[in-house]
Amino acid sequence: MAAVAQGVIGSLLVCLVCAALEAQPPAKRIISLVPALTEIVFAIGAGPQVIAVSSFDDDPPEVLKLPRVGALLDPDTERILSMRPDLVLTYGSQTELEKQMAAGGIRTFTYRHGGLKDILPTFRALGNLTGHAADAERVIGEIERRLAGVRARVAGRPRPKTLLVMSREPQSLRQVSASGGIGFLHDLLELAGGQNVFADVRRQAVNASTEMLLARAPEVIVELHYSREVTPGDIDIERQAWQLLPGIPAVKAKRVHVLVGDHLVVPGPRIAAAAEDFARAIHPEAFE
Repeated sequence: MAAVAQGVIGSLLVCLVCAALEAQPPAKRIISLVPALTEIVFAIGAGPQVIAVSSFDDDPPEVLKLPRVGALLDPDTERILSMRPDLVLTYGSQTELEKQMAAGGIRTFTYRHGGLKDILPTFRALGNLTGHAADAERVIGEIERRLAGVRARVAGRPRPKTLLVMSREPQSLRQVSASGGIGFLHDLLELAGGQNVFADVRRQAVNASTEMLLARAPEVIVELHYSREVTPGDIDIERQAWQLLPGIPAVKAKRVHVLVGDHLVVPGPRIAAAAEDFARAIHPEAFE
């Protein structure tokens, strides 16, 4: 009961903070240090209000022309302050930066990765903060429509045990990082008609040993490569690496799928495209 009460109190505090931010005039000079939030701001039509982005922003293409002000671990505080933003989009661990912004009278919007259910409310909050509430609702509606389409395609089909691999050493099966049972990637996998083999592990990521992979016996393997430099030859080589574990059902059945694109790991406006890609890999027959 105490844990439930704390969760309710925490949610109320978040709502109060968002309400306080949204009660102020729409932001006109925005700096984003979170690529997912940058994509959201541009998707809802507030891109012209963005004056700088993080070192790792590369989507949409318009951000490539904007100044860079550091990232999660190395924000350039002096430069950020010198640009006189009226809103800075930060990640939840950047508490020191947020204190410095508060001391300078600058609003911050704090973001943390959560589940799929947490993504669309972020669109709504940023729509209110930037004066693009109606545009945010339009984008939310389109994403919800596409996600509903994925659910409909896979409804009633068998849910194969699926391993979702986020990273590993190239051309080997060492240092395999797989999706655990929480987070938006787990949620996408389940929405797309798969049964996460690590659903019982209440973490976003699992360091999966060879013994764990054999014991969990996935029937489908979906592996994510989000570098834009991946070639078809690279994909073939990485798929072949799974032949080191021929006893895994997914390897026997040749159901190892390598998906490419940074949209697969960014909880922003391209999330519906990621869900569709997951579903095509797990249930190709649903898209014939």
